[in-house]
Formats: sequence, C-alpha cells, structure tokens
Amino acid sequence: MIRSFIEVSPDSHFPIQNLPYGVFRPKKGGGSRVGVAIGEYILDLSVIDDAGLFVGTTVSGKEIFNQSSLNAFMALGKESWAEVRTSIQRLLSAEVPSLRDRPVLRGAALLRQADVQMQLPAQIGDYTDFYASKEHATNVGIMFRGKENALMPNWLHLPVGYHGRASSIVVSGTDVHRPKGQMKAPDDATPHFGPSRQLDFELEMGWFIGPGNQIGEAVTVEQAEEHIFGLVLVNDWSARDIQSWEYQPLGPFLAKNFATSISPWVVPLAALEPFRVAGPRQEPEPLPYLRAQDKASFDIRLEVHLRGAGMAEPERIATSNFRHLYWSMAQQIAHHTVTGCNLRPGDLLASGTISGPEKDNRGCLLELAWRGTEPIELGNGEKRVWLEDGDQLSLTGWCQGDGYRIGFGEVTGRILPATSDRRTHPARS
Repeated sequence: MIRSFIEVSPDSHFPIQNLPYGVFRPKKGGGSRVGVAIGEYILDLSVIDDAGLFVGTTVSGKEIFNQSSLNAFMALGKESWAEVRTSIQRLLSAEVPSLRDRPVLRGAALLRQADVQMQLPAQIGDYTDFYASKEHATNVGIMFRGKENALMPNWLHLPVGYHGRASSIVVSGTDVHRPKGQMKAPDDATPHFGPSRQLDFELEMGWFIGPGNQIGEAVTVEQAEEHIFGLVLVNDWSARDIQSWEYQPLGPFLAKNFATSISPWVVPLAALEPFRVAGPRQEPEPLPYLRAQDKASFDIRLEVHLRGAGMAEPERIATSNFRHLYWSMAQQIAHHTVTGCNLRPGDLLASGTISGPEKDNRGCLLELAWRGTEPIELGNGEKRVWLEDGDQLSLTGWCQGDGYRIGFGEVTGRILPATSDRRTHPARS
C-alpha cells in the first residue's frame, strides 16, 4: 500500500489514496488557490507548479492552480486529472525525495488545514437536484398519499429532478438563517406569512461536472462518468411547510432556494474506484438510454450528527449509504442531457435525500420523525420533530479500505433565527 512521508492516521479521511481537491485562502493573508488534502495538511498546488514539479503535464505553467475555483482544472478532462493525480501521489510518497527532502519548498507548499479558510470549490453555473432514492421517495409518498400510491407513476421509469438555485450554494461552516415564506395548514382557510416551522436537512451527495457537452448533443449512460470530476457531501436544507403549499404544480421553489451547503473537498472519482459496487436492482428495466453498467454505484458510508444549542457534544441521528440510490450518477447525467441540454464545467448535480431500508437510514427529519408523529429523542432528553434555532447539523461520509479511509470530511451548518422585518426590508433614507 502506497504511503506518504506525511504521517496520516488510519482513520483520517485524507490519506495519500484520496487526495481530494479544494480551494483555500491562508488565514495570514494571500489570495485563493487550489490544493489537495493530505492528513492534517493541504498541499498548495500553485507552489508545486511554480517550482516546476508539474513539468511534462498538461497543467504545467498554465496557472491552473493559482485560481479561486477548480473550473479550469475540471474542464481539462480525465487524462489531465489522471496525470496530475499520479504526479501528486508520487511527490507525497515516502520513497520520493523531490518534496520530502527540500525543507524550504516543503514549508511553502504544505500548510496546516487549521491555518486556512476553505472556499467554495467551484464557480457553480447550474445546480440540479434529483430525487433518486427509492426508499426516500416511497416513505414520502406513504406519508402524503398512502402505501398504494407511494411512488408516482413515472418514478420507476426516470430520474426525477428539478433545477435548483446555484447562487445560494454555500461552503461548509456557513450559518443558515431560518427562511420565511407563505404557509398554509390543511385546516386553514387562507395562507399566512412567517418563519418556517418545519425546517429540515437532507442527506445528499453531489458531483461536479468536468468537461461538458455541446447543446443538442446528449451524453450517453456509458460516457457519463467521463464527465464527473468528483464528489462532495450536500445538505439541501428544506422548509417543508413552505414546500407543501407552493410545490404544486411546478415543484420546490422558496422551500429550497435559501441555502444548500456543500463540503469543501472534492473527492476524485479515481479515489473511489476500489469501492465500486452494484446499485439496487431496477424493475421494470429502464428504457435503453438509461440502461447502466452492473457496478454503477459506490460503497460510501454516510452519517448525520446533530448538536443542539444546549448540547455539549453532537449526537448521531442517522446513517445511510450512497449505494442505496436507485438511480445512478451515470443515469442521472444521461437523463439530464437526453434532450440535448448542455452541462458545463463546474455544474453541480445532487442525488436528493439518500435513505436506506432501516429506520435509522432515513436521510431527513421528515422521515426520521415521520412527518412529526414520531419525535426523535436525543441523549440529553430533548426531542426533535424539526430543526430548532441554534441546531448545528454535520454530515460526513467515507469509504472504508484496508487500513485507510477515503473520506469527504464534513459539511456543517448552524440554524440562525429568521431575519427581522427591519433587516429584510431596511428603512429608506
């Protein structure tokens, strides 16, 4: 097993087998640039490039890593990603002296993660959120329509999705204000306006598009993974009471557009290859353009932790796995583009809530508390039906190898009270 000259603990999310990409800015000053995570450190790729250690690759001398987003690197494609990844693994390996034995260069290129501020990894032009978990869709359908009509007639035939709001995607650690909007209870004669009372999280994963496709040209299911740069954790916050009033006939709008949180580290698809697995069996068989390879998913363990304002430590409230997704990433891309819709470098696609077959596999409070009828009880005696002000959610995930992990770090966010009317509508001077 390849090892780095940098000490990395077996339970670290960032061994040399991973090397996820991110955009950071040193807290002591300086511009944003691209790096990879290795243990508790970040390798500054702009420094490595300036030192001539990428000579012979397609990125050498092009300032690809001295930028505030990964978009330029994403656009280069699979061959460039592979040669850069090979170069970085070689530089960080225990047997290679190029970086290990150059203390001045090492000091400039390796920064502690605690000494930097992570940024959004990409300039996200478009964001599409899917509804790809059969368990989640079934649970929600049972709640609202009963067991006999749990899944809508189209669900087993195509990956359902909607176009989300890219401008309100935020990096992990960003606080989220409780949204306000129109709501109407079933027994109310008219709607009312105010802060959402049914604020929820959604355990999701997302993937960034590298090379896009030309408008009018579909991406086949066989080609789709060549367009995936890497994966991140996603928490697509949801205001359920706003959504239940607004969503017919066109779907989510204000219930989803106020914030979507993502993790800062983008795990390359190459790092996940050892953990490739088959997804659920699909019945009925999809139409030919959606028929996928046998092993189209990955064994990624997922967890959700909640820490209330009065809690000393966070508490795990849910677990799940990426492999539960009924519709694969490749199928979602193929369906997205079958009309000729063009994807572009930096576009983000997300899975929708990832739930599994067991009760603790449910990936949102709507399911965990079963629409408010089964409150979850925390270790300190508190109960939750929906998120309360001061609650902090942390989502994490990893693949477990033999003596190492391929992890995603975490995506966190804390709920702040709704903004006041004065702040929302400032007085005119």
